[in-house]
Amino acid sequence: MRACGAARATRPGPALGSLLILLVLLAGCTSAPAPAGTARWRPEPGIGWQWQLSGRLDPTVDVPVYDIDGFEHKASAVADLHRRGRKVICYLSTGAWEEFRPDAGKFPASVRGKGNGWAGERWLDIRRTDVLEPLMEARIAMCAKKGFDAVEPDNMDGYRNRTGFPLTAADQLRYNRLIARIAHRHGLAVGLKNDLGQIPELEPDFDFAVNEQCAQYGECDALTPFVKAGKAVFHVEYELPVARFCAGSKRLGLSSLRKKYELGVWRQECPKARP
Repeated sequence: MRACGAARATRPGPALGSLLILLVLLAGCTSAPAPAGTARWRPEPGIGWQWQLSGRLDPTVDVPVYDIDGFEHKASAVADLHRRGRKVICYLSTGAWEEFRPDAGKFPASVRGKGNGWAGERWLDIRRTDVLEPLMEARIAMCAKKGFDAVEPDNMDGYRNRTGFPLTAADQLRYNRLIARIAHRHGLAVGLKNDLGQIPELEPDFDFAVNEQCAQYGECDALTPFVKAGKAVFHVEYELPVARFCAGSKRLGLSSLRKKYELGVWRQECPKARP
């Protein structure tokens, strides 16, 4: 690999050489990456969004934020959304194995647990960071390479489910913080998906939250620490009509939508306030 800067055809004299070395030390190599975290995006409470994980991507929804599948979309799709003025979140599963992903064969059987309720998916043994960290690093690096602004890591609350492993709350905290650190290393914002019980401990490590059905289960107040910290909460209900949750969402500062379970193009926003 060639070092930064072109090689010179002639060797400079001592004085000139010292000057050049000093200039390089002061200026640094121009091709070096920017310090991690200097330009990381952090969405604010109440910002509009679209969550589409299935079907042909519709880039025309007039909202500032899109959340789309990281494997299914190329860098060109992300670039197109950027041209339209959108920030783009990369959906990944970090807590469950998915048999339909291109890297599925890299996950040994020893880290695959019970099914998580979705076809072809199994909970992961998040204690095995020796196995999972490099795999998740590769996935998040893929998001960064494609130009995404953030990561939505899914299945981040295995300790509250029947995974086939004796996972504890402490295991989950360690793993979730690991995922946040990896995302930040790659310059990406990262959202805490569900895992409401650990929000007080994890809010400082994450840049926003993503939640499903907190209104249906009467849990939305648990997301208040994110809003108070000036961080967006992207919230979806599947079964409640908007009339049942929009007033509460506005009071709490959530970015709320009604979606269908397949998370296609269809969406229903809360009604805009009349002037």
